[in-house]
Amino acid sequence: MATYVLALDQGTSSSRAMVFGPGVEPVAQASEEFPQHYPQPGWVEHDPEDLWRTTLSTARAALRQAGITAEQVAAVGIASQRETVVLWDRATGRAVHRAIVWQDRRTAAACAALEADGHGAAVQARTGLLLDPYFSATKLTWLLDNVPGARDAAAAGRLAFGTVDSYLLWRLTDGAVHATDATNASRTMLLDIHTGEWDPELLALFRIPAAVLPEVRDSSGLFGTALPGHLGAALPVRAMVGDQQGALIGQGCVSPGAVKSTYGTGCFALLHTGEQPVPSAHRLLTTVALQRAGRRTYALEGAIFVAGAAVQWLRDGLGLIAHAAETGVLAAAADPAQDVYLVPAFVGLGAPHWDPDARGILTGLTRSTGRAELARAALECVAHQTQDLMEAMRSDLQDARLEAGAGVLRVDGGMSASDWTMQFLADTLDMPVDRPRCLETTALGAAYLAGLDAGVYPEPGEFARAWYAERRFAPRSDDPARSRRRAGWQDAVRRARGPMRA
Repeated sequence: MATYVLALDQGTSSSRAMVFGPGVEPVAQASEEFPQHYPQPGWVEHDPEDLWRTTLSTARAALRQAGITAEQVAAVGIASQRETVVLWDRATGRAVHRAIVWQDRRTAAACAALEADGHGAAVQARTGLLLDPYFSATKLTWLLDNVPGARDAAAAGRLAFGTVDSYLLWRLTDGAVHATDATNASRTMLLDIHTGEWDPELLALFRIPAAVLPEVRDSSGLFGTALPGHLGAALPVRAMVGDQQGALIGQGCVSPGAVKSTYGTGCFALLHTGEQPVPSAHRLLTTVALQRAGRRTYALEGAIFVAGAAVQWLRDGLGLIAHAAETGVLAAAADPAQDVYLVPAFVGLGAPHWDPDARGILTGLTRSTGRAELARAALECVAHQTQDLMEAMRSDLQDARLEAGAGVLRVDGGMSASDWTMQFLADTLDMPVDRPRCLETTALGAAYLAGLDAGVYPEPGEFARAWYAERRFAPRSDDPARSRRRAGWQDAVRRARGPMRA
């Protein structure tokens, strides 16, 4: 009997595949990094073939490591980076240009022009999003305008658009299915999150022909069948979900008030608000948390563009460390008297500032500042940015007259493995931080949704009750430096944004 689930987790810097067993327990995993492309300052691209190649190779490797055959897999679930745009030829399946990654800022001027023309409020009311290059719509417009012949081919129905989930599904089914789910669709700035449908007026605003769009479906359901040549057997794809919504599910945050924060390349905090979409007056995002059986639940989201990427910068850009794990040891050895702040606005600032023109800055440097202090600043900036998000979330919940939640933050992602970073996060937030036994909650969420649809995993309430923390980081409530650090961070952000834009 097929009782295993294969999760494909396609991320910003690597692809990962995991096999989960009948008890939703991780059995095997494989991961592979792929190249990043930076053709101009602020531009970030991926080769879609790299995304497909590494997804396929890690899936095969995970199945081998699990010691199972494809016939023992009941379902496949796909989680992926969300706003990244792929545009491909329907006849060949080949992309007409590199994928434009969610971090890419090339359409900042276009977004500013739309805002200046007064479109911001209407876009936010329908999509829950702010006019920013982060989202898919202006990226797709750029491709249609800048790839020779693309606009005419799109209007004629010869091209297909999708976020990464759609592209992988197309490749797995050899072009039989062009679809996405509501969580990924809600990040395009083209979906009305209240109706769950593509919005004709937004398509007209961004000059996007409806012919390129995928079908929007539930997050859990039969999307199609991965052909035998890819994974060794015909396997049903039964879930697709945006990576951060996948992590929300994987953390057991299935009821209003629950909040999680994922620390990967960026940082993404989501607070479940139930069936009520909460509009944000504090520059957060209102997004679809899940759609199942046609019913949508929602979340407030704060997106930070650079979290683990700051550690990658220390390693790859400056050569200060050889491995990410070194940063915790260095941070613990740093001089506590030095107040060094890194604002990692390498591609602008995300929530709650949404400033595409901000740039990275280091403040507080002295002659005695060294590797340890820079490593500490790279880790501390993640906690400071999370505090910015949590303050905005509390304010939005107060405005909506909703309860502030459980008072605990559930964390996951690569950086959450650092005890030093998680303790500093708890101290900064002055709230408990819970780290789960399975840090790969994005893959876990995708696997759970697929297994749920296949009938091998329990209902959401039972799944959530089975969640438990591997460790809780309790805040040191007598931390005398908390207010000083907070003021220093806020001053550094003002400097990064510049005196005219702070």
